[in-house]
Amino acid sequence: MNRRRAIKVWLSSFAFLAIAAWPQAQSPQAIFEQPALITSAGQSADVQLASVLAKRAELKANLSKLAVGQDLENHKTLMLVLGASLKGLGAAGLDTNKERERIAQLLVEAKKRNIPILCLHLGGDARRGQLTDEMISDYLPFAKLAIVVKSGNKDGLFTKICKEKNIPLVEVEKTTDIVGPLKAAFR
Repeated sequence: MNRRRAIKVWLSSFAFLAIAAWPQAQSPQAIFEQPALITSAGQSADVQLASVLAKRAELKANLSKLAVGQDLENHKTLMLVLGASLKGLGAAGLDTNKERERIAQLLVEAKKRNIPILCLHLGGDARRGQLTDEMISDYLPFAKLAIVVKSGNKDGLFTKICKEKNIPLVEVEKTTDIVGPLKAAFR
């Protein structure tokens, strides 16, 4: 009888601790300041969605799809939306090399200005592909936090890079679920 009761107490305690720990694991610490500059890495339409989600999270943020280093003036956070679109690149008058140069220059300037980077991946599995994966591998290591739609991390690429670089990773089920963690990430 005592053994059975001890097991119940242990299981109840374990369940309580697991439930108590879960929200902290899914909610980022407030490490970013406003205003934020939102830009694309790959020119996908997801950058526009990121701007809408930032507004829903009541953040002061400015969208510049083709941001360059000087656009960081008067901003305290860089939100980099990872997702490549050949159609979007073409519409912006860019090829992949020009886009990579733009992002590299932007990251150098952010580092120079001590502006932290928040990486978002909103498109899920549909937005993944070789070019997006290359951009994730190239730019995610510079982030202080990554928030991604879970289906976009089926292969564990975000998990692998975030573990290697000690970057907190928040996964959400659907794009609109990003609003809560996004709001929590800002002071």
